[in-house]
Amino acid sequence: MSKTNESRSYGQGAQGEPDAPKAQKVSFSTRLRYNFDNSLSKPGAFVGYVFIAIIILAFIMAAVQRGIAAVVALNEPLDPATYFFSFWEAFTKILGIGSTAAWGTQLINTLYWAIGIAISGAVIGFISAQIIRAVARLQEGKSAVIESGHTLILGWSNRVFPILSELAIANENVRKPRVVIFASATRAMMDSEIRARVPNLGKLKVITRTGDSTNPEDLKRANVSTAKSIIILDSDESGDATIVSTVLAVKAVNSNPSTRIIAELDDENTAEAISTATNGQVIAVRSQNVIARVTAQASRQPGLAAVTLDLLDFAGDEIYITAIAELVGKTYSDALLAFNEASVIGLLDSTGVAQINPKPSTKIPAGTKVIAIAHDDDKIIYSGLRNDLAAKKVAKKTTGKAKPEHLLFIGWSSMGRAVVTELAAFLPAGSTVHIVAESRHVDPEELKGLKFGKNIKVTFASVSGDIDELIKAASAKKYNEVVILGYREAISEAEADAQTMLTMLQMNQLFEAKGNGVEPTRLVAEILDSRKAELARVAAVDDMVVSDNLAALLIAQVSENPALAPVFDDLFDADGASISVNPIESYAAVGKPIEFAQLVAIGRANGESVIGYRTLEGSKKLSSSGVRLNPAKTTIFTPAKGDGLVVVGELRN
Repeated sequence: MSKTNESRSYGQGAQGEPDAPKAQKVSFSTRLRYNFDNSLSKPGAFVGYVFIAIIILAFIMAAVQRGIAAVVALNEPLDPATYFFSFWEAFTKILGIGSTAAWGTQLINTLYWAIGIAISGAVIGFISAQIIRAVARLQEGKSAVIESGHTLILGWSNRVFPILSELAIANENVRKPRVVIFASATRAMMDSEIRARVPNLGKLKVITRTGDSTNPEDLKRANVSTAKSIIILDSDESGDATIVSTVLAVKAVNSNPSTRIIAELDDENTAEAISTATNGQVIAVRSQNVIARVTAQASRQPGLAAVTLDLLDFAGDEIYITAIAELVGKTYSDALLAFNEASVIGLLDSTGVAQINPKPSTKIPAGTKVIAIAHDDDKIIYSGLRNDLAAKKVAKKTTGKAKPEHLLFIGWSSMGRAVVTELAAFLPAGSTVHIVAESRHVDPEELKGLKFGKNIKVTFASVSGDIDELIKAASAKKYNEVVILGYREAISEAEADAQTMLTMLQMNQLFEAKGNGVEPTRLVAEILDSRKAELARVAAVDDMVVSDNLAALLIAQVSENPALAPVFDDLFDADGASISVNPIESYAAVGKPIEFAQLVAIGRANGESVIGYRTLEGSKKLSSSGVRLNPAKTTIFTPAKGDGLVVVGELRN
């Protein structure tokens, strides 16, 4: 083997071993700057540098003064002794001592100056320290709240931000709307997060305070007794225990029984118990339950998630409750067509009991209010009975035998169990649900015993997370829907959402590669953090359920109008009336213009309250853009294939 002059490098792959860096000579200015920076860390260094600077300036000023004197008296020789006096004069002027007195007096003045500086510095330092401590105490958020008529939010979570956004919209016409947030988080962090995530609050003023909401003595600083409503957020991992403790603390410092309290709870029994124990003062909002129901409905019908969000937010049309004297003695059937710019969905009796989509023959007695969807409460104007439609024969909705549906769930958590439980009651016989979950996040034993009724067959596959395994599972059969859920309990929200969006991209790529057939597979995804919503839309999901946003909208609505709580309970309860998006072909001929009032009459004949429609063309880019809630009854609509009618009624297979 011949030797060569080439040397081999190891340890850096194809890049080779890097050459050792050559030492560079440090310049004098760099070294001087380096030593100066280091010296500033020593006590008294700054004062020493200031004193040196004064001496240098005095020398410079003395030199300038002597130079001027030399120019003025060119023929006089310069006395070195006078230079010192010039320096001393410049030095004392800089210090503000004065140089006209005798030497002894000047020395005494210098001593007085030093003492004065020391005393002034001590006083200024003391005052500065007190100011800094006072500002620090204010920044800690430990001061008392003096607001009244405010909305009080106890706890801190991601739902704070959409709640604030909605309250800002809801209170646009209020003179001085106020929200107080009382949580264990630092005030600086809360203020910073609110500025970053809710930049446009309009007239809404947000006051933050730091404290323990379960401690009555601490909670007194939040001025609980004068709050118009109190929202208690589930902000930690301890579940309902902290919420119950907070409710008890609120009751301990607030004797006003009319103050409405909205508490976010998970357990149904706890929610019922706390509402009963407080005589209905505490309105329990079971966010997880609502999210599960909306996710289940979104996986059944395109556009339903968008309809729900439109009803819950304060922008656009929303639900109002109002008394209409002209309807007393008439029927619910009459009410459905009695408002041109409002869509009636139910009645609220004098005892506060809501009836969503009651029978058309239901009489409306005095004291009963109408529950309607409108752009504003002043738009619920009685426009008279439509006798022309009442006397006209309407077509009955035709329904065929429902075909079995096949659903694929990717990802699993307690939310998945709740979603499939909701779906089981509505899936046609012979339907299947296949669950694919990663073994590192979900124990395979947990999936083995899953049963959701006799109508559906449940199968599962535990995978390692490899993309090939996921593609194999998704390619096993033609699915009607693919539902992607986050691993809520196993990993953080950020990690769960990132994995959900990656899976969405992978599924879309698979659909494009294989072709999606005449009836394309729908993709439904659950996003836990609303900040990721725009990123998720990039992945082209058909319907998306943003969990924290959905829960926040519901809480904000109930906090502004507690009477809506039973309305939403009934709407989101699978046992009662629910929102559906049914094929338009069941109500009207495709391609023929029809008045929206006529569609309402057809729905009424089938025991349904019609509240809007969804166009397939409008929803191609974004599911929400195809939904139109509460159009005027005089609106002319031309149905197309794939469009749907949005109704409130019993769900049918």
